[in-house]
Amino acid sequence: MPVPVFLCGRTVRLEPLAERHIDALVAAAAEDRSSYAFTPVPHGVEATERYVNDALAAQAAGRALPFATVRAADGVVVGSTRFLELDYWQGPVIWPPAPRGPVGDPLTAIPDATEIGATWLSARAQGTGINTEAKLLMLRHAFETWGVRRVSMRADARNVRSRAAIERLGAVLEGVHRMHTRGLDGMVRGTAFYSILDEEWPTARASLERRVLAGPTPVLNSRPLISA
Repeated sequence: MPVPVFLCGRTVRLEPLAERHIDALVAAAAEDRSSYAFTPVPHGVEATERYVNDALAAQAAGRALPFATVRAADGVVVGSTRFLELDYWQGPVIWPPAPRGPVGDPLTAIPDATEIGATWLSARAQGTGINTEAKLLMLRHAFETWGVRRVSMRADARNVRSRAAIERLGAVLEGVHRMHTRGLDGMVRGTAFYSILDEEWPTARASLERRVLAGPTPVLNSRPLISA
Protein backbone atom coordinates (compact mmCIF):
# COMPACT_ATOMS: atom_id res chain seq x y z
CA MET A 1 0.00 0.00 0.00
CA PRO A 2 1.20 3.59 -0.50
CA VAL A 3 3.04 4.95 2.52
CA PRO A 4 0.82 7.23 4.71
CA VAL A 5 1.72 10.90 4.31
CA PHE A 6 0.96 14.31 5.78
CA LEU A 7 -0.38 16.81 3.23
CA CYS A 8 -0.10 20.40 4.45
CA GLY A 9 -1.57 23.61 3.05
CA ARG A 10 -2.30 27.11 4.31
CA THR A 11 -5.74 26.40 5.78
CA VAL A 12 -5.76 22.62 6.16
CA ARG A 13 -3.55 19.70 7.14
CA LEU A 14 -4.39 16.13 6.17
CA GLU A 15 -3.02 13.67 8.72
CA PRO A 16 -3.00 9.87 8.40
CA LEU A 17 -6.18 8.75 10.15
CA ALA A 18 -5.56 7.09 13.52
CA GLU A 19 -7.47 5.99 16.62
CA ARG A 20 -6.28 9.13 18.40
CA HIS A 21 -8.60 11.15 16.12
CA ILE A 22 -11.78 9.39 17.28
CA ASP A 23 -12.88 11.80 20.01
CA ALA A 24 -12.23 14.83 17.82
CA LEU A 25 -14.19 13.29 14.93
CA VAL A 26 -17.11 12.61 17.29
CA ALA A 27 -17.18 16.29 18.23
CA ALA A 28 -16.85 17.47 14.62
CA ALA A 29 -19.69 15.28 13.39
CA ALA A 30 -22.00 16.37 16.21
CA GLU A 31 -21.91 20.13 15.50
CA ASP A 32 -24.92 20.15 13.16
CA ARG A 33 -25.94 17.05 11.19
CA SER A 34 -28.57 18.70 9.01
CA SER A 35 -26.25 18.81 5.96
CA TYR A 36 -25.52 15.05 5.97
CA ALA A 37 -28.64 13.88 4.14
CA PHE A 38 -26.59 12.13 1.45
CA THR A 39 -23.35 11.76 3.37
CA PRO A 40 -22.35 8.75 5.53
CA VAL A 41 -20.99 10.46 8.63
CA PRO A 42 -20.56 8.53 11.91
CA HIS A 43 -22.60 9.67 14.90
CA GLY A 44 -21.44 8.99 18.44
CA VAL A 45 -18.40 7.28 19.91
CA GLU A 46 -19.22 3.68 18.97
CA ALA A 47 -20.08 4.52 15.36
CA THR A 48 -16.94 6.62 15.02
CA GLU A 49 -14.79 3.84 16.43
CA ARG A 50 -16.21 1.48 13.82
CA TYR A 51 -15.72 4.11 11.13
CA VAL A 52 -12.04 4.58 11.99
CA ASN A 53 -11.38 0.87 12.46
CA ASP A 54 -12.99 0.06 9.11
CA ALA A 55 -10.92 2.75 7.40
CA LEU A 56 -7.71 1.43 8.97
CA ALA A 57 -8.60 -2.12 7.95
CA ALA A 58 -9.08 -0.95 4.37
CA GLN A 59 -5.71 0.77 4.58
CA ALA A 60 -4.03 -2.38 5.92
CA ALA A 61 -5.56 -4.34 3.04
CA GLY A 62 -4.15 -1.84 0.53
CA ARG A 63 -7.59 -0.56 -0.53
CA ALA A 64 -7.52 2.95 0.92
CA LEU A 65 -5.42 5.74 2.41
CA PRO A 66 -7.60 7.65 4.93
CA PHE A 67 -6.95 11.07 6.47
CA ALA A 68 -8.17 13.21 9.33
CA THR A 69 -8.89 16.73 8.06
CA VAL A 70 -7.34 19.26 10.45
CA ARG A 71 -7.84 23.04 10.40
CA ALA A 72 -4.35 24.51 10.22
CA ALA A 73 -5.18 27.67 12.19
CA ASP A 74 -5.92 25.90 15.48
CA GLY A 75 -5.22 22.19 14.95
CA VAL A 76 -8.88 21.20 15.34
CA VAL A 77 -10.04 18.06 13.53
CA VAL A 78 -12.93 19.05 11.26
CA GLY A 79 -13.63 15.90 9.25
CA SER A 80 -12.18 13.12 7.18
CA THR A 81 -11.40 12.14 3.60
CA ARG A 82 -9.48 9.39 1.84
CA PHE A 83 -7.99 7.88 -1.27
CA LEU A 84 -9.79 4.66 -2.11
CA GLU A 85 -10.19 2.19 -4.98
CA LEU A 86 -6.41 2.15 -5.39
CA ASP A 87 -5.69 0.38 -8.69
CA TYR A 88 -2.43 -0.98 -10.06
CA TRP A 89 -1.77 -1.65 -13.74
CA GLN A 90 1.72 -3.15 -13.54
CA GLY A 91 2.40 -6.78 -14.35
CA PRO A 92 0.73 -9.08 -16.89
CA VAL A 93 -2.56 -8.11 -18.46
CA ILE A 94 -5.54 -9.84 -16.85
CA TRP A 95 -8.96 -10.32 -18.39
CA PRO A 96 -11.60 -9.36 -17.61
CA PRO A 97 -10.14 -6.18 -16.09
CA ALA A 98 -10.58 -5.82 -12.32
CA PRO A 99 -8.95 -3.84 -9.51
CA ARG A 100 -5.72 -5.55 -8.56
CA GLY A 101 -3.08 -5.26 -5.90
CA PRO A 102 0.46 -4.14 -6.57
CA VAL A 103 3.17 -6.28 -8.09
CA GLY A 104 6.22 -6.42 -5.82
CA ASP A 105 6.70 -4.88 -2.40
CA PRO A 106 3.30 -3.51 -1.23
CA LEU A 107 5.00 -1.10 1.17
CA THR A 108 6.53 0.82 -1.75
CA ALA A 109 3.57 0.43 -4.13
CA ILE A 110 2.43 3.39 -6.19
CA PRO A 111 -1.07 3.21 -7.72
CA ASP A 112 -1.87 4.01 -11.35
CA ALA A 113 -5.41 5.20 -10.58
CA THR A 114 -7.38 6.12 -7.49
CA GLU A 115 -10.61 7.63 -6.22
CA ILE A 116 -11.10 10.46 -3.73
CA GLY A 117 -14.13 10.03 -1.52
CA ALA A 118 -15.62 9.39 1.93
CA THR A 119 -15.27 13.13 2.47
CA TRP A 120 -17.16 15.03 5.15
CA LEU A 121 -16.63 18.21 7.13
CA SER A 122 -18.04 19.61 10.34
CA ALA A 123 -20.80 22.18 9.94
CA ARG A 124 -18.58 25.14 10.84
CA ALA A 125 -15.82 24.02 8.44
CA GLN A 126 -18.12 23.84 5.43
CA GLY A 127 -17.87 26.76 3.04
CA THR A 128 -14.57 27.98 4.52
CA GLY A 129 -12.29 26.87 1.68
CA ILE A 130 -10.91 23.90 3.61
CA ASN A 131 -12.45 21.34 1.26
CA THR A 132 -11.09 23.09 -1.82
CA GLU A 133 -7.53 23.19 -0.53
CA ALA A 134 -7.76 19.62 0.77
CA LYS A 135 -8.76 18.44 -2.71
CA LEU A 136 -5.89 20.44 -4.23
CA LEU A 137 -3.43 18.75 -1.87
CA MET A 138 -4.80 15.28 -2.61
CA LEU A 139 -4.96 15.76 -6.36
CA ARG A 140 -1.45 17.20 -6.40
CA HIS A 141 -0.18 14.19 -4.46
CA ALA A 142 -1.99 11.73 -6.73
CA PHE A 143 -0.87 13.24 -10.02
CA GLU A 144 2.53 14.67 -9.14
CA THR A 145 3.90 12.31 -6.48
CA TRP A 146 2.28 9.03 -7.45
CA GLY A 147 1.92 9.89 -11.14
CA VAL A 148 -1.55 8.38 -11.50
CA ARG A 149 -3.34 8.41 -14.83
CA ARG A 150 -6.78 9.24 -13.41
CA VAL A 151 -8.55 10.28 -10.23
CA SER A 152 -12.22 9.41 -9.86
CA MET A 153 -14.97 10.92 -7.70
CA ARG A 154 -18.63 10.08 -7.25
CA ALA A 155 -21.77 11.45 -5.60
CA ASP A 156 -25.41 10.57 -5.07
CA ALA A 157 -27.01 11.79 -8.30
CA ARG A 158 -29.59 13.74 -6.25
CA ASN A 159 -26.90 15.68 -4.41
CA VAL A 160 -26.81 18.73 -6.65
CA ARG A 161 -24.55 20.78 -4.37
CA SER A 162 -21.97 18.03 -3.99
CA ARG A 163 -21.94 17.42 -7.72
CA ALA A 164 -21.43 21.13 -8.36
CA ALA A 165 -18.51 21.11 -5.91
CA ILE A 166 -16.91 18.18 -7.74
CA GLU A 167 -17.37 19.91 -11.09
CA ARG A 168 -15.70 23.05 -9.72
CA LEU A 169 -12.60 20.91 -9.15
CA GLY A 170 -12.35 20.44 -12.90
CA ALA A 171 -13.74 16.89 -12.88
CA VAL A 172 -15.61 15.67 -15.95
CA LEU A 173 -18.95 13.88 -15.63
CA GLU A 174 -18.61 10.39 -17.09
CA GLY A 175 -22.23 9.50 -16.60
CA VAL A 176 -24.86 8.45 -14.08
CA HIS A 177 -25.34 4.81 -13.14
CA ARG A 178 -29.11 4.70 -12.85
CA MET A 179 -30.73 2.77 -9.99
CA HIS A 180 -27.19 2.02 -8.84
CA THR A 181 -27.46 1.41 -5.09
CA ARG A 182 -29.41 2.30 -1.96
CA GLY A 183 -28.95 5.76 -0.53
CA LEU A 184 -28.75 6.67 3.13
CA ASP A 185 -32.49 7.38 3.09
CA GLY A 186 -33.22 3.84 1.90
CA MET A 187 -34.24 4.95 -1.58
CA VAL A 188 -32.60 3.34 -4.60
CA ARG A 189 -30.40 6.07 -6.04
CA GLY A 190 -28.35 6.84 -9.09
CA THR A 191 -24.63 7.58 -8.75
CA ALA A 192 -22.86 10.30 -10.72
CA PHE A 193 -19.29 9.36 -11.67
CA TYR A 194 -16.59 11.94 -12.39
CA SER A 195 -12.90 11.86 -13.22
CA ILE A 196 -9.83 13.99 -13.85
CA LEU A 197 -7.18 12.58 -16.20
CA ASP A 198 -3.47 13.29 -15.98
CA GLU A 199 -3.63 15.33 -19.18
CA GLU A 200 -6.41 17.47 -17.67
CA TRP A 201 -4.63 18.04 -14.38
CA PRO A 202 -2.53 21.14 -15.31
CA THR A 203 -5.68 23.08 -16.24
CA ALA A 204 -7.58 21.85 -13.18
CA ARG A 205 -4.62 22.65 -10.91
CA ALA A 206 -4.33 26.23 -12.19
CA SER A 207 -8.03 26.81 -11.52
CA LEU A 208 -7.87 25.26 -8.05
CA GLU A 209 -4.80 27.27 -7.08
CA ARG A 210 -6.58 30.49 -8.09
CA ARG A 211 -9.59 29.53 -5.98
CA VAL A 212 -7.44 28.73 -2.95
CA LEU A 213 -5.62 32.05 -3.24
CA ALA A 214 -8.90 33.95 -3.64
CA GLY A 215 -10.38 32.40 -0.51
CA PRO A 216 -13.83 30.90 0.06
CA THR A 217 -16.86 31.98 -1.93
CA PRO A 218 -19.85 32.81 0.30
CA VAL A 219 -22.56 30.14 0.13
CA LEU A 220 -26.06 31.56 0.15
CA ASN A 221 -28.98 29.95 1.97
CA SER A 222 -27.29 26.65 2.78
CA ARG A 223 -23.95 24.97 3.27
CA PRO A 224 -22.62 22.65 0.58
CA LEU A 225 -23.05 18.94 1.07
CA ILE A 226 -19.61 17.33 0.98
CA SER A 227 -20.79 13.91 -0.07
CA ALA A 228 -18.86 11.39 -2.14
